[in-house]
Amino acid sequence: MSIFRIDEIRKMSEKERKGELESLRMDLMRERGIIATGGAPENPGRVREIRRTIARIKTVDGERELKLELGREIEK
Repeated sequence: MSIFRIDEIRKMSEKERKGELESLRMDLMRERGIIATGGAPENPGRVREIRRTIARIKTVDGERELKLELGREIEK
């Protein structure tokens, strides 16, 4: 699992984005579990980067939905 930049996410297919989103959510849950049990995370900045990457993926999904909605309105 790696951290993606916005241009890399835009190049992904919808299926790839959904898969990465699930993977990132599982990683975030794992990292939060380590913190909750009193353990020290291996990389403390990792939680922040995972959260930001999740937000990037959700942003691209929102952009694509908006384009579809606008395209439908223009056709009417």
